[in-house]
Amino acid sequence: MDFAFSEEQEAIREAIAKICTRFPDEYWMKRDKEGGFPSELHQALAKDGWLGIAMPEACGGSGLGITEAAIMMQAIAESGAGFSGASAVHMNIFGLNPVVKFGTDEQKKRMLPGLIAGKERACFAVTEPNAGLNTRKIKTMAKRDGKRYVISGQKVWISTAQVAEKILVLTQADAGLTLFYTDFDRKYVEVREIEKMGRKAVDSNQVFFDGLPVPEEDRIGEEGKGFEYILHGMNPERILIGAECVGLGRCAVARAAKYANERIVFDRPIGKNQGIQHPLAANWMALEAANLMVFKAAWLYDQGKASGAEANASKYLAAEACFDACQQAVMTHGGYGYAKEYHVERYLRESLVGRIAPVSPQMILCFIAERVLGLPKSY
Repeated sequence: MDFAFSEEQEAIREAIAKICTRFPDEYWMKRDKEGGFPSELHQALAKDGWLGIAMPEACGGSGLGITEAAIMMQAIAESGAGFSGASAVHMNIFGLNPVVKFGTDEQKKRMLPGLIAGKERACFAVTEPNAGLNTRKIKTMAKRDGKRYVISGQKVWISTAQVAEKILVLTQADAGLTLFYTDFDRKYVEVREIEKMGRKAVDSNQVFFDGLPVPEEDRIGEEGKGFEYILHGMNPERILIGAECVGLGRCAVARAAKYANERIVFDRPIGKNQGIQHPLAANWMALEAANLMVFKAAWLYDQGKASGAEANASKYLAAEACFDACQQAVMTHGGYGYAKEYHVERYLRESLVGRIAPVSPQMILCFIAERVLGLPKSY
């Protein structure tokens, strides 16, 4: 049993961290205040080939695993970019995994290179306002019309829909849930941005489809198997969110520890006080424990083994540890923690993203209770 990263994996972390140094706190503060997609980071990662880290080499990707992708995403979040940075790029990894796994060779060669090169951006449309996490009950419909489909319906909480050129969308069809990856043609799609608490750099939206025509060749796999296919995006997404939460939590703890060493009150650094030390020490331990589950889940997924329980557990543990760490970072700063110039208030706001999305902590507890412990379904 070896818990160490390989030299290649360590090199990935170092390379991503180096890119992120070009995007300091001031960059993310501006994005948090003004909004606007962080295209500079997106393009910097594209230029060095990182957007295709888990995509096939035949399409211009690196052909690496979710483990390497998690290392990359964690480094982005840990740099201080948080979810504002991580959310701008992780769609390339988890979202298009169903295309990587189930697309034809023709589809992969047509659909993936633009994303890898950073020439195209995609959004992932599953959630609906009246279905929530009950994905099998979505109502967006793809009606067959000859050799094409016509999609009508509504989605909600769709990230990057303001800037996307492509969309991966799950719909109902005659045979059941069906998955498409197609052009985001705004003649047939209306996008309404949702004003929200944090992560202003990456938009969240309501999306309305009014007769969007989709050629049959943009359907991924078979009709009726869309839910099975998106599971190959959901488990990696949970793992990546978990890695990002650990990264953001580590950033918050490091920022708090630095402040505690420098802040002098009653003629001594506040970091001398166990009331400051102990909570931060506990935060560090919780984050590191969660990190072990994140990379266990990533390893299982990359080995082709069942990873649903571990992927969900990693997201749950990391999100809770991240939130606690970010909250403690604010409290360590005292009144200054509430000031934007110290950045930790942004970390706290962004930490809620990892707790809420893409699945609530309560639903993860239900999943573990049923699928791992064998307890009866509670909902």
